[in-house]
Amino acid sequence: MEIIWKAKPLPNSEIVAKLSAEINVSEAIATILIQRGVDTFDKAKSFFRPQLSDLHDPFLLKDMDVAYTRIKKAVYHGEKMMVYGDYDVDGTTAVSIVYSYFVTLNSHIEYYIPDRYKEGYGISKMGIDYAKENNIGLIIALDCGIRSNDLIDYANSLGIDFIIGDHHLPGDTLPKAHAILNPKRRDCTYPYKELSGAGIGFKIVQAYSKKEGFSEEKILEYIDLVAVSIASDMVDMQGENRVLAYFGLKKLNENPSIGLQALIEVGPKKKTYSIQDIIFGIGPKINAAGRISDATAAVRVLIEKEYTTARQLTRVLNERNTERKELDNDITKNAVDMVVGTPGMAERKSIVIRGEAWHKGVIGIVASRMVEQFYKPTIVFSQNDGMLTGSARSVKNFDIHEAITECSQWVDQFGGHKYAAGLSIKAENFDAFSEQFESVVVRDIQEASLLPEVEYDLDISLQTLTPKFLDLINQMSPFGPGNPLPIFHSTELRSNNSPRVLKDRHLKLQVSQNNRHYFDGIGFGLAEHLPVVSNGEIFDACYCIEENDFNGQVKLQLRLKDLRKTV
Repeated sequence: MEIIWKAKPLPNSEIVAKLSAEINVSEAIATILIQRGVDTFDKAKSFFRPQLSDLHDPFLLKDMDVAYTRIKKAVYHGEKMMVYGDYDVDGTTAVSIVYSYFVTLNSHIEYYIPDRYKEGYGISKMGIDYAKENNIGLIIALDCGIRSNDLIDYANSLGIDFIIGDHHLPGDTLPKAHAILNPKRRDCTYPYKELSGAGIGFKIVQAYSKKEGFSEEKILEYIDLVAVSIASDMVDMQGENRVLAYFGLKKLNENPSIGLQALIEVGPKKKTYSIQDIIFGIGPKINAAGRISDATAAVRVLIEKEYTTARQLTRVLNERNTERKELDNDITKNAVDMVVGTPGMAERKSIVIRGEAWHKGVIGIVASRMVEQFYKPTIVFSQNDGMLTGSARSVKNFDIHEAITECSQWVDQFGGHKYAAGLSIKAENFDAFSEQFESVVVRDIQEASLLPEVEYDLDISLQTLTPKFLDLINQMSPFGPGNPLPIFHSTELRSNNSPRVLKDRHLKLQVSQNNRHYFDGIGFGLAEHLPVVSNGEIFDACYCIEENDFNGQVKLQLRLKDLRKTV
Protein backbone atom coordinates (compact mmCIF):
# COMPACT_ATOMS: atom_id res chain seq x y z
CA MET A 1 0.00 0.00 0.00
CA GLU A 2 1.30 3.43 -0.93
CA ILE A 3 2.14 5.68 2.03
CA ILE A 4 2.07 9.46 1.62
CA TRP A 5 5.09 11.32 3.03
CA LYS A 6 4.21 14.78 4.26
CA ALA A 7 6.52 17.39 5.76
CA LYS A 8 5.22 19.47 8.65
CA PRO A 9 5.27 23.21 7.88
CA LEU A 10 8.53 24.82 8.98
CA PRO A 11 8.17 27.78 11.38
CA ASN A 12 9.57 31.24 10.75
CA SER A 13 13.38 31.10 10.80
CA GLU A 14 13.67 34.20 13.03
CA ILE A 15 11.40 32.63 15.67
CA VAL A 16 13.46 29.43 15.47
CA ALA A 17 16.74 31.30 15.92
CA LYS A 18 15.34 33.30 18.85
CA LEU A 19 14.07 30.23 20.74
CA SER A 20 17.27 28.34 19.96
CA ALA A 21 19.33 31.11 21.57
CA GLU A 22 16.98 31.59 24.55
CA ILE A 23 16.96 27.94 25.67
CA ASN A 24 20.39 26.96 24.29
CA VAL A 25 19.35 24.16 21.93
CA SER A 26 20.04 23.51 18.25
CA GLU A 27 17.75 25.04 15.65
CA ALA A 28 16.56 21.53 14.81
CA ILE A 29 15.32 21.02 18.38
CA ALA A 30 13.84 24.54 18.46
CA THR A 31 11.95 23.79 15.22
CA ILE A 32 10.42 20.62 16.67
CA LEU A 33 9.33 22.51 19.79
CA ILE A 34 7.72 25.33 17.80
CA GLN A 35 5.86 22.78 15.69
CA ARG A 36 4.28 21.64 18.99
CA GLY A 37 3.30 25.18 20.02
CA VAL A 38 6.28 25.65 22.34
CA ASP A 39 7.57 28.93 20.95
CA THR A 40 8.71 30.98 23.98
CA PHE A 41 11.10 30.55 26.89
CA ASP A 42 8.24 30.30 29.40
CA LYS A 43 6.39 27.69 27.35
CA ALA A 44 9.60 25.69 26.98
CA LYS A 45 10.20 25.84 30.72
CA SER A 46 6.68 24.48 31.39
CA PHE A 47 7.09 21.87 28.66
CA PHE A 48 10.40 20.48 29.86
CA ARG A 49 9.74 20.94 33.57
CA PRO A 50 6.05 20.27 34.32
CA GLN A 51 4.86 21.20 37.81
CA LEU A 52 2.00 19.82 39.86
CA SER A 53 0.99 23.43 40.40
CA ASP A 54 0.12 23.49 36.67
CA LEU A 55 -2.92 21.27 37.38
CA HIS A 56 -6.20 23.15 37.18
CA ASP A 57 -8.53 23.72 40.12
CA PRO A 58 -10.99 20.78 40.01
CA PHE A 59 -13.83 23.08 41.00
CA LEU A 60 -13.56 24.75 37.58
CA LEU A 61 -15.40 21.67 36.31
CA LYS A 62 -19.12 22.37 35.98
CA ASP A 63 -21.07 20.63 38.81
CA MET A 64 -17.98 19.72 40.86
CA ASP A 65 -19.30 21.69 43.82
CA VAL A 66 -22.60 19.78 43.58
CA ALA A 67 -20.74 16.45 43.29
CA TYR A 68 -18.53 17.24 46.29
CA THR A 69 -21.52 18.16 48.47
CA ARG A 70 -23.38 14.96 47.56
CA ILE A 71 -20.34 12.72 48.14
CA LYS A 72 -19.58 14.44 51.44
CA LYS A 73 -23.15 13.76 52.59
CA ALA A 74 -22.75 10.07 51.73
CA VAL A 75 -19.37 9.85 53.47
CA TYR A 76 -20.47 11.64 56.63
CA HIS A 77 -23.63 9.57 56.98
CA GLY A 78 -22.05 6.23 56.04
CA GLU A 79 -24.45 5.94 53.10
CA LYS A 80 -23.97 3.02 50.74
CA MET A 81 -22.07 4.14 47.62
CA MET A 82 -21.12 2.43 44.37
CA VAL A 83 -18.28 3.34 42.00
CA TYR A 84 -19.35 2.22 38.52
CA GLY A 85 -17.04 2.14 35.50
CA ASP A 86 -16.45 0.85 32.02
CA TYR A 87 -14.58 -2.43 31.49
CA ASP A 88 -11.57 -1.04 29.58
CA VAL A 89 -8.30 0.30 31.00
CA ASP A 90 -9.62 3.82 31.41
CA GLY A 91 -12.76 2.66 33.21
CA THR A 92 -11.04 0.17 35.53
CA THR A 93 -8.26 2.59 36.48
CA ALA A 94 -10.87 5.31 37.12
CA VAL A 95 -12.88 2.98 39.38
CA SER A 96 -9.71 1.86 41.18
CA ILE A 97 -8.72 5.46 41.94
CA VAL A 98 -12.08 6.62 43.25
CA TYR A 99 -12.87 3.41 45.15
CA SER A 100 -9.41 3.23 46.79
CA TYR A 101 -9.67 6.85 47.90
CA PHE A 102 -13.19 6.80 49.33
CA VAL A 103 -13.04 3.34 50.94
CA THR A 104 -10.69 4.90 53.51
CA LEU A 105 -13.44 7.42 54.33
CA ASN A 106 -16.57 5.29 54.02
CA SER A 107 -16.44 1.51 54.37
CA HIS A 108 -19.97 1.27 52.90
CA ILE A 109 -18.71 1.49 49.35
CA GLU A 110 -18.29 -1.03 46.55
CA TYR A 111 -17.31 -1.06 42.91
CA TYR A 112 -19.19 -2.38 39.90
CA ILE A 113 -17.93 -3.13 36.40
CA PRO A 114 -20.65 -4.21 33.92
CA ASP A 115 -20.24 -7.54 32.19
CA ARG A 116 -19.36 -6.86 28.55
CA TYR A 117 -21.44 -9.83 27.38
CA LYS A 118 -24.49 -9.64 29.64
CA GLU A 119 -24.82 -5.88 30.06
CA GLY A 120 -22.87 -4.24 27.25
CA TYR A 121 -21.15 -0.88 27.28
CA GLY A 122 -21.98 1.88 29.76
CA ILE A 123 -24.67 2.15 32.41
CA SER A 124 -26.85 -0.95 32.59
CA LYS A 125 -30.30 -1.61 34.02
CA MET A 126 -28.81 -4.68 35.71
CA GLY A 127 -26.31 -2.48 37.53
CA ILE A 128 -29.00 -0.05 38.67
CA ASP A 129 -31.20 -2.91 39.86
CA TYR A 130 -28.25 -4.33 41.79
CA ALA A 131 -27.78 -0.96 43.48
CA LYS A 132 -31.47 -0.80 44.44
CA GLU A 133 -31.45 -4.36 45.82
CA ASN A 134 -28.46 -3.48 47.99
CA ASN A 135 -29.79 -0.14 49.25
CA ILE A 136 -27.16 1.92 47.44
CA GLY A 137 -28.21 5.55 47.29
CA LEU A 138 -25.33 7.09 45.34
CA ILE A 139 -23.58 5.85 42.19
CA ILE A 140 -20.44 7.55 40.87
CA ALA A 141 -20.21 6.53 37.20
CA LEU A 142 -16.83 6.93 35.52
CA ASP A 143 -15.85 6.79 31.83
CA CYS A 144 -19.49 6.25 30.85
CA GLY A 145 -23.02 7.57 31.34
CA ILE A 146 -23.04 10.80 29.36
CA ARG A 147 -25.64 9.43 26.90
CA SER A 148 -27.53 7.15 29.32
CA ASN A 149 -30.53 9.49 29.64
CA ASP A 150 -33.25 6.83 29.95
CA LEU A 151 -31.30 4.75 32.47
CA ILE A 152 -30.56 7.78 34.62
CA ASP A 153 -34.30 8.53 34.58
CA TYR A 154 -34.87 4.94 35.71
CA ALA A 155 -32.38 5.34 38.57
CA ASN A 156 -34.04 8.60 39.60
CA SER A 157 -37.39 6.80 39.77
CA LEU A 158 -35.81 4.35 42.24
CA GLY A 159 -34.38 7.12 44.41
CA ILE A 160 -30.76 6.53 43.35
CA ASP A 161 -28.56 9.57 42.71
CA PHE A 162 -25.99 9.48 39.91
CA ILE A 163 -22.80 11.51 39.62
CA ILE A 164 -21.51 11.07 36.07
CA GLY A 165 -17.79 11.56 35.47
CA ASP A 166 -17.29 11.07 31.73
CA HIS A 167 -15.09 12.42 28.94
CA HIS A 168 -17.05 11.19 25.92
CA LEU A 169 -19.03 13.56 23.71
CA PRO A 170 -22.45 14.43 25.17
CA GLY A 171 -25.63 14.19 23.14
CA ASP A 172 -27.97 17.11 22.51
CA THR A 173 -29.66 16.58 25.90
CA LEU A 174 -27.76 15.77 29.07
CA PRO A 175 -29.01 13.04 31.42
CA LYS A 176 -30.87 14.26 34.51
CA ALA A 177 -28.12 13.15 36.88
CA HIS A 178 -27.42 14.75 40.27
CA ALA A 179 -24.13 16.06 38.84
CA ILE A 180 -22.34 15.71 35.49
CA LEU A 181 -18.59 16.19 35.38
CA ASN A 182 -17.54 16.36 31.75
CA PRO A 183 -15.31 19.12 30.33
CA LYS A 184 -16.86 18.52 26.89
CA ARG A 185 -20.36 19.59 27.96
CA ARG A 186 -21.20 22.85 26.24
CA ASP A 187 -21.76 24.82 29.45
CA CYS A 188 -18.48 23.75 31.07
CA THR A 189 -15.66 26.32 30.97
CA TYR A 190 -12.95 24.02 32.33
CA PRO A 191 -9.66 25.14 30.70
CA TYR A 192 -8.69 21.67 29.41
CA LYS A 193 -11.11 19.46 27.50
CA GLU A 194 -9.19 16.21 26.93
CA LEU A 195 -9.02 14.51 30.35
CA SER A 196 -9.33 10.73 30.38
CA GLY A 197 -12.08 9.00 32.37
CA ALA A 198 -9.52 8.26 35.11
CA GLY A 199 -8.47 11.90 34.86
CA ILE A 200 -12.04 12.87 35.78
CA GLY A 201 -11.91 10.37 38.66
CA PHE A 202 -8.64 11.94 39.81
CA LYS A 203 -10.30 15.37 39.70
CA ILE A 204 -13.06 14.08 41.99
CA VAL A 205 -10.60 12.94 44.66
CA GLN A 206 -8.53 16.09 44.13
CA ALA A 207 -11.61 18.23 44.76
CA TYR A 208 -12.62 16.27 47.87
CA SER A 209 -9.09 16.44 49.31
CA LYS A 210 -8.83 20.15 48.62
CA LYS A 211 -12.16 20.96 50.26
CA GLU A 212 -11.50 18.72 53.27
CA GLY A 213 -7.97 20.03 53.76
CA PHE A 214 -6.26 16.67 53.23
CA SER A 215 -2.60 16.37 52.23
CA GLU A 216 -1.81 16.42 48.51
CA GLU A 217 0.19 13.24 49.06
CA LYS A 218 -3.08 11.37 49.60
CA ILE A 219 -4.18 11.89 45.99
CA LEU A 220 -0.71 11.50 44.43
CA GLU A 221 -0.86 7.83 45.42
CA TYR A 222 -3.08 7.34 42.37
CA ILE A 223 -1.29 9.41 39.73
CA ASP A 224 0.45 6.38 38.17
CA LEU A 225 -3.00 4.91 37.47
CA VAL A 226 -3.94 8.16 35.72
CA ALA A 227 -0.86 7.84 33.49
CA VAL A 228 -1.88 4.28 32.59
CA SER A 229 -5.33 5.51 31.56
CA ILE A 230 -3.97 8.43 29.51
CA ALA A 231 -1.61 6.15 27.60
CA SER A 232 -4.09 3.32 27.06
CA ASP A 233 -7.01 5.52 26.02
CA MET A 234 -4.79 7.45 23.57
CA VAL A 235 -6.04 10.84 24.74
CA ASP A 236 -4.28 14.13 24.08
CA MET A 237 -0.77 14.39 25.55
CA GLN A 238 -0.69 18.16 25.92
CA GLY A 239 -1.70 20.54 28.69
CA GLU A 240 -2.97 18.96 31.89
CA ASN A 241 -2.64 15.41 30.55
CA ARG A 242 1.07 16.02 29.98
CA VAL A 243 1.49 17.02 33.63
CA LEU A 244 -0.49 14.01 34.87
CA ALA A 245 1.36 11.61 32.56
CA TYR A 246 4.77 13.09 33.46
CA PHE A 247 4.31 12.66 37.21
CA GLY A 248 2.41 9.41 36.75
CA LEU A 249 5.35 7.90 34.84
CA LYS A 250 7.72 9.22 37.50
CA LYS A 251 5.77 7.37 40.19
CA LEU A 252 5.44 4.26 38.01
CA ASN A 253 9.23 4.13 37.70
CA GLU A 254 10.12 5.08 41.27
CA ASN A 255 7.32 3.84 43.52
CA PRO A 256 4.46 2.19 41.62
CA SER A 257 1.24 1.16 43.32
CA ILE A 258 1.24 -2.49 44.40
CA GLY A 259 -1.01 -3.67 41.58
CA LEU A 260 1.00 -1.92 38.86
CA GLN A 261 4.24 -3.20 40.40
CA ALA A 262 2.91 -6.76 40.10
CA LEU A 263 1.92 -6.16 36.46
CA ILE A 264 5.33 -4.65 35.63
CA GLU A 265 7.27 -7.50 37.15
CA VAL A 266 5.62 -10.21 35.05
CA GLY A 267 6.68 -8.39 31.87
CA PRO A 268 10.05 -7.62 30.27
CA LYS A 269 12.40 -5.87 32.71
CA LYS A 270 13.35 -2.32 31.75
CA LYS A 271 15.39 0.42 33.39
CA THR A 272 12.69 2.99 32.64
CA TYR A 273 9.07 2.44 31.64
CA SER A 274 7.54 4.76 29.05
CA ILE A 275 4.11 5.51 27.60
CA GLN A 276 4.84 2.90 24.92
CA ASP A 277 5.51 0.28 27.60
CA ILE A 278 2.07 1.02 29.04
CA ILE A 279 0.37 0.86 25.63
CA PHE A 280 1.94 -2.45 24.61
CA GLY A 281 2.66 -4.05 27.99
CA ILE A 282 0.65 -3.00 31.00
CA GLY A 283 -2.52 -1.81 29.25
CA PRO A 284 -3.29 -5.01 27.30
CA LYS A 285 -3.01 -7.12 30.47
CA ILE A 286 -5.54 -4.87 32.26
CA ASN A 287 -7.79 -4.79 29.20
CA ALA A 288 -7.69 -8.56 28.80
CA ALA A 289 -9.74 -9.05 31.98
CA GLY A 290 -12.84 -7.43 30.47
CA ARG A 291 -12.19 -8.63 26.92
CA ILE A 292 -12.17 -12.30 27.86
CA SER A 293 -14.27 -12.42 31.02
CA ASP A 294 -14.96 -10.23 34.04
CA ALA A 295 -13.16 -6.87 34.28
CA THR A 296 -13.51 -6.82 38.06
CA ALA A 297 -10.39 -9.03 38.01
CA ALA A 298 -8.44 -5.98 36.81
CA VAL A 299 -9.85 -3.77 39.56
CA ARG A 300 -8.95 -6.39 42.17
CA VAL A 301 -5.31 -6.18 41.04
CA LEU A 302 -5.23 -2.38 40.88
CA ILE A 303 -6.70 -1.79 44.36
CA GLU A 304 -4.69 -4.54 46.09
CA LYS A 305 -2.40 -3.37 48.92
CA GLU A 306 -0.56 -6.65 49.55
CA TYR A 307 2.11 -7.57 46.99
CA THR A 308 1.93 -11.38 47.20
CA THR A 309 -1.83 -11.29 46.65
CA ALA A 310 -1.40 -8.85 43.75
CA ARG A 311 1.08 -11.22 42.06
CA GLN A 312 -1.38 -14.11 42.39
CA LEU A 313 -4.19 -12.01 40.93
CA THR A 314 -1.94 -10.88 38.08
CA ARG A 315 -1.58 -14.47 36.87
CA VAL A 316 -5.27 -14.38 35.92
CA LEU A 317 -4.72 -11.27 33.80
CA ASN A 318 -1.71 -12.85 32.09
CA GLU A 319 -3.68 -15.99 31.25
CA ARG A 320 -6.53 -13.93 29.82
CA ASN A 321 -4.11 -11.81 27.81
CA THR A 322 -2.60 -14.94 26.25
CA GLU A 323 -6.09 -16.14 25.33
CA ARG A 324 -6.90 -12.69 23.95
CA LYS A 325 -3.86 -12.80 21.64
CA GLU A 326 -4.92 -16.17 20.22
CA LEU A 327 -8.48 -14.97 19.60
CA ASP A 328 -7.20 -11.74 18.08
CA ASN A 329 -5.00 -13.61 15.58
CA ASP A 330 -7.70 -16.12 14.60
CA ILE A 331 -10.49 -13.58 14.12
CA THR A 332 -8.23 -11.13 12.28
CA LYS A 333 -7.35 -13.87 9.79
CA ASN A 334 -11.04 -14.68 9.30
CA ALA A 335 -11.88 -11.00 8.84
CA VAL A 336 -9.11 -10.44 6.29
CA ASP A 337 -10.19 -13.53 4.33
CA MET A 338 -13.77 -12.24 4.36
CA VAL A 339 -12.77 -8.85 2.95
CA VAL A 340 -10.44 -10.29 0.31
CA GLY A 341 -12.90 -13.00 -0.70
CA THR A 342 -16.09 -10.92 -0.91
CA PRO A 343 -16.90 -9.67 -4.43
CA GLY A 344 -17.10 -5.89 -4.62
CA MET A 345 -15.53 -5.31 -1.19
CA ALA A 346 -12.30 -3.93 -2.68
CA GLU A 347 -14.21 -1.13 -4.44
CA ARG A 348 -15.95 0.07 -1.27
CA LYS A 349 -14.65 3.04 0.72
CA SER A 350 -15.54 1.36 4.03
CA ILE A 351 -15.41 -2.06 5.62
CA VAL A 352 -18.44 -3.31 7.56
CA ILE A 353 -18.30 -7.02 8.39
CA ARG A 354 -19.81 -9.44 10.88
CA GLY A 355 -18.90 -12.83 12.22
CA GLU A 356 -21.08 -15.38 13.96
CA ALA A 357 -20.03 -15.50 17.62
CA TRP A 358 -16.77 -13.62 17.05
CA HIS A 359 -15.52 -12.84 20.54
CA LYS A 360 -16.82 -9.39 21.44
CA GLY A 361 -13.79 -8.74 23.60
CA VAL A 362 -11.36 -8.56 20.69
CA ILE A 363 -13.36 -7.05 17.81
CA GLY A 364 -11.97 -3.59 18.62
CA ILE A 365 -8.45 -4.91 18.18
CA VAL A 366 -9.50 -6.69 14.99
CA ALA A 367 -11.01 -3.45 13.63
CA SER A 368 -7.69 -1.67 14.29
CA ARG A 369 -5.81 -4.46 12.49
CA MET A 370 -8.15 -4.09 9.49
CA VAL A 371 -7.49 -0.35 9.33
CA GLU A 372 -3.75 -1.04 9.40
CA GLN A 373 -4.06 -3.46 6.48
CA PHE A 374 -6.73 -1.86 4.28
CA TYR A 375 -6.82 1.75 5.55
CA LYS A 376 -10.55 2.31 5.35
CA PRO A 377 -13.11 3.29 8.03
CA THR A 378 -13.96 -0.09 9.53
CA ILE A 379 -16.71 -1.58 11.70
CA VAL A 380 -16.40 -5.18 12.90
CA PHE A 381 -19.54 -6.78 14.35
CA SER A 382 -19.98 -9.89 16.45
CA GLN A 383 -23.38 -11.57 16.10
CA ASN A 384 -25.08 -13.20 19.07
CA ASP A 385 -28.80 -13.95 19.61
CA GLY A 386 -30.02 -11.66 16.86
CA MET A 387 -27.97 -8.66 17.98
CA LEU A 388 -24.75 -7.28 16.53
CA THR A 389 -22.18 -5.66 18.79
CA GLY A 390 -19.66 -3.60 16.84
CA SER A 391 -16.37 -1.77 17.23
CA ALA A 392 -15.53 1.03 14.82
CA ARG A 393 -12.10 2.44 13.94
CA SER A 394 -11.33 5.25 11.54
CA VAL A 395 -8.61 6.73 9.35
CA LYS A 396 -7.10 10.19 9.50
CA ASN A 397 -9.47 13.16 9.26
CA PHE A 398 -12.65 11.08 9.15
CA ASP A 399 -15.10 11.34 12.05
CA ILE A 400 -16.52 7.84 12.38
CA HIS A 401 -18.64 8.84 15.39
CA GLU A 402 -20.42 11.46 13.27
CA ALA A 403 -20.85 8.95 10.41
CA ILE A 404 -22.54 6.46 12.75
CA THR A 405 -24.74 9.27 14.06
CA GLU A 406 -26.06 9.77 10.51
CA CYS A 407 -27.04 6.10 10.46
CA SER A 408 -28.72 6.26 13.88
CA GLN A 409 -32.11 5.04 12.59
CA TRP A 410 -30.54 1.55 12.42
CA VAL A 411 -28.53 1.81 15.66
CA ASP A 412 -29.78 0.73 19.08
CA GLN A 413 -26.88 2.15 21.10
CA PHE A 414 -23.54 3.80 20.39
CA GLY A 415 -20.87 6.05 21.84
CA GLY A 416 -17.24 6.99 21.43
CA HIS A 417 -14.87 9.43 19.79
CA LYS A 418 -13.90 10.78 16.38
CA TYR A 419 -11.65 7.84 15.58
CA ALA A 420 -13.12 5.00 17.66
CA ALA A 421 -16.65 4.04 18.67
CA GLY A 422 -18.78 1.16 19.88
CA LEU A 423 -22.31 0.36 18.76
CA SER A 424 -25.03 -2.27 18.71
CA ILE A 425 -27.67 -2.95 16.06
CA LYS A 426 -30.25 -5.63 15.32
CA ALA A 427 -29.02 -8.35 12.97
CA GLU A 428 -31.85 -7.71 10.48
CA ASN A 429 -30.63 -4.09 10.11
CA PHE A 430 -27.08 -5.02 9.13
CA ASP A 431 -27.47 -4.61 5.36
CA ALA A 432 -29.36 -1.32 5.64
CA PHE A 433 -26.85 0.06 8.13
CA SER A 434 -23.88 -1.10 6.03
CA GLU A 435 -25.21 0.54 2.88
CA GLN A 436 -26.04 3.84 4.57
CA PHE A 437 -22.68 3.92 6.34
CA GLU A 438 -20.92 3.33 3.00
CA SER A 439 -22.91 6.14 1.39
CA VAL A 440 -21.93 8.55 4.20
CA VAL A 441 -18.27 7.58 3.82
CA VAL A 442 -18.38 7.96 0.02
CA ARG A 443 -19.99 11.40 0.40
CA ASP A 444 -17.73 12.79 3.12
CA ILE A 445 -14.31 11.18 2.99
CA GLN A 446 -11.42 12.88 1.17
CA GLU A 447 -9.41 10.61 -1.14
CA ALA A 448 -6.25 11.59 0.73
CA SER A 449 -7.76 10.13 3.90
CA LEU A 450 -7.79 6.67 2.29
CA LEU A 451 -4.01 6.60 2.04
CA PRO A 452 -1.88 6.17 5.17
CA GLU A 453 0.45 9.05 5.86
CA VAL A 454 3.80 9.60 7.50
CA GLU A 455 4.10 13.20 8.61
CA TYR A 456 7.70 14.05 9.43
CA ASP A 457 9.04 16.94 11.47
CA LEU A 458 12.38 17.64 9.83
CA ASP A 459 14.60 16.77 6.90
CA ILE A 460 18.02 16.11 8.47
CA SER A 461 21.34 14.44 7.74
CA LEU A 462 22.51 11.48 9.82
CA GLN A 463 25.38 13.52 11.24
CA THR A 464 22.76 15.41 13.31
CA LEU A 465 21.98 12.24 15.23
CA THR A 466 24.14 12.40 18.34
CA PRO A 467 23.57 11.14 21.91
CA LYS A 468 22.96 14.76 22.99
CA PHE A 469 20.33 15.19 20.27
CA LEU A 470 18.58 11.97 21.38
CA ASP A 471 18.74 13.09 25.02
CA LEU A 472 16.88 16.31 24.15
CA ILE A 473 14.30 14.37 22.14
CA ASN A 474 13.75 12.06 25.12
CA GLN A 475 13.19 15.08 27.36
CA MET A 476 10.20 15.98 25.20
CA SER A 477 8.39 12.86 26.46
CA PRO A 478 5.82 11.69 27.39
CA PHE A 479 4.80 11.27 23.76
CA GLY A 480 1.30 10.71 22.47
CA PRO A 481 -1.47 12.44 20.48
CA GLY A 482 -0.69 16.16 20.29
CA ASN A 483 2.96 15.50 21.16
CA PRO A 484 4.03 12.63 18.91
CA LEU A 485 7.51 11.15 18.90
CA PRO A 486 9.40 13.23 16.30
CA ILE A 487 9.82 11.66 12.87
CA PHE A 488 12.78 12.57 10.64
CA HIS A 489 13.41 12.33 6.91
CA SER A 490 16.82 11.63 5.38
CA THR A 491 17.82 11.12 1.75
CA GLU A 492 20.47 9.18 -0.17
CA LEU A 493 21.00 6.47 2.41
CA ARG A 494 22.62 3.11 1.84
CA SER A 495 22.50 -0.24 3.63
CA ASN A 496 26.09 -1.30 4.31
CA ASN A 497 25.82 -4.84 5.61
CA SER A 498 23.50 -7.43 4.14
CA PRO A 499 19.95 -6.38 5.12
CA ARG A 500 17.77 -9.25 6.30
CA VAL A 501 14.21 -10.13 7.21
CA LEU A 502 13.31 -11.17 10.77
CA LYS A 503 10.31 -13.39 11.52
CA ASP A 504 9.08 -13.00 7.92
CA ARG A 505 7.88 -9.46 8.66
CA HIS A 506 10.57 -7.11 9.95
CA LEU A 507 13.48 -5.48 8.14
CA LYS A 508 16.88 -5.31 9.86
CA LEU A 509 19.77 -3.34 8.33
CA GLN A 510 22.63 -0.95 8.91
CA VAL A 511 22.24 2.53 7.46
CA SER A 512 24.84 5.08 6.40
CA GLN A 513 24.94 8.38 4.53
CA ASN A 514 27.85 9.32 2.27
CA ASN A 515 29.66 6.23 3.59
CA ARG A 516 29.75 7.79 7.07
CA HIS A 517 27.52 7.98 10.15
CA TYR A 518 26.59 4.31 10.55
CA PHE A 519 23.42 3.38 12.45
CA ASP A 520 21.47 0.19 12.98
CA GLY A 521 17.92 0.32 11.67
CA ILE A 522 14.79 -1.75 12.27
CA GLY A 523 11.59 -1.53 10.24
CA PHE A 524 8.73 -3.41 11.86
CA GLY A 525 6.42 -4.84 9.21
CA LEU A 526 8.62 -3.48 6.41
CA ALA A 527 9.98 -6.79 5.06
CA GLU A 528 8.47 -6.06 1.62
CA HIS A 529 11.04 -3.27 1.22
CA LEU A 530 14.04 -5.64 1.26
CA PRO A 531 14.66 -5.18 -2.51
CA VAL A 532 14.77 -1.38 -2.05
CA VAL A 533 17.73 -1.59 0.36
CA SER A 534 19.61 -4.49 -1.21
CA ASN A 535 22.57 -4.52 -3.63
CA GLY A 536 23.80 -1.08 -2.61
CA GLU A 537 20.63 0.71 -3.71
CA ILE A 538 20.29 4.35 -2.57
CA PHE A 539 17.09 5.10 -0.67
CA ASP A 540 15.26 7.71 1.41
CA ALA A 541 13.66 6.99 4.78
CA CYS A 542 11.31 8.37 7.39
CA TYR A 543 12.22 7.23 10.91
CA CYS A 544 12.28 7.89 14.63
CA ILE A 545 15.42 7.62 16.74
CA GLU A 546 15.71 5.52 19.88
CA GLU A 547 18.18 3.75 22.15
CA ASN A 548 18.68 0.05 21.60
CA ASP A 549 20.01 -1.74 24.68
CA PHE A 550 21.33 -5.15 23.59
CA ASN A 551 23.62 -7.28 25.75
CA GLY A 552 24.54 -4.25 27.81
CA GLN A 553 25.51 -2.19 24.77
CA VAL A 554 23.43 0.97 24.31
CA LYS A 555 23.42 2.34 20.76
CA LEU A 556 21.34 4.87 18.87
CA GLN A 557 19.02 3.11 16.42
CA LEU A 558 16.69 4.21 13.62
CA ARG A 559 13.14 2.89 13.88
CA LEU A 560 12.05 3.04 10.25
CA LYS A 561 8.53 4.17 9.40
CA ASP A 562 8.82 3.85 5.62
CA LEU A 563 11.44 3.92 2.89
CA ARG A 564 11.67 4.25 -0.89
CA LYS A 565 14.26 4.44 -3.63
CA THR A 566 15.94 7.83 -4.02
CA VAL A 567 14.67 9.49 -7.17
